[in-house]
Amino acid sequence: MILVTGATGTIGSEIVRQLVARAVPVRAVTRDPARARTPEGVEVVRGDYNDAASMAAAMTGVDAAFLVGVLGPEDADTDRALIATARAAGVRRIVKLSAIGTGEPELGRVGTWHLPGEQAARESGLEWTVLRPSTFASNTLSWSEPIRAGQPVPNLTGAGAQGVIDPRDVAAVAVEALLSAAYAGNTYTLTGPELLTAADQAAALAAILGHPIEVVDVPEEQARQHMLAAGMSAEYIDGALAGQAYVRAGRNAVRTDDVRTVLGRRPRTYADWAAANITAFRRAPEPVG
Repeated sequence: MILVTGATGTIGSEIVRQLVARAVPVRAVTRDPARARTPEGVEVVRGDYNDAASMAAAMTGVDAAFLVGVLGPEDADTDRALIATARAAGVRRIVKLSAIGTGEPELGRVGTWHLPGEQAARESGLEWTVLRPSTFASNTLSWSEPIRAGQPVPNLTGAGAQGVIDPRDVAAVAVEALLSAAYAGNTYTLTGPELLTAADQAAALAAILGHPIEVVDVPEEQARQHMLAAGMSAEYIDGALAGQAYVRAGRNAVRTDDVRTVLGRRPRTYADWAAANITAFRRAPEPVG
């Protein structure tokens, strides 16, 4: 039995799908099972990180667990608690989702958010694997509304390039690590095959859609005010903006072969992801008559 936390999220939902495709028993953890949409055959259970008893019950009888814990600076202890619960429940193998740049001094505090969880994984006595993916191709889904409206898309990372990765590849690596001890004791930095700027990604979308997409740089202070209006905490905003500045300075221009090491193939390109998700960016047809 494989347990997937964050089972309705970007990576977790894809892990569930891939495990089901391989006929592996899956238990999906979500705070609201009634609203979860999972493939047939998946066991969906309630689990809330703030309710230790619910997580302990969810992990009972589980062989391996995919752990998504850190949501922001106020959740620094979440990963440690999840790992402690997993060990107490008898889980043998854990895969912890971290982030590229973890531990880099130039990132400041945001670069430390995943460190407690990574350390807890390494010291757990369990078979552990840590995944540090670069920015997800799916992050550009936030552009779908302005693109459909024919408006410019916002860019907070300037001309900074990143090894944009398809979430399907992150999930595929996680699945291999969940199913085999061959990857235990390793930290994998997962990137796509190309270093791309926001403008490069917009150009890839434009090539498929058949019309130009304008990219507009957003000043940091304007981004801060937008996030404050959305109700984000000041510390979270500081961390997010520090991450954007790190990218703008070219420090996240990292490309690795870790996806190929685990999967035995080249990672998908951003254009591959865009082609598979292009309907999200297409304008609705004009009504007839």
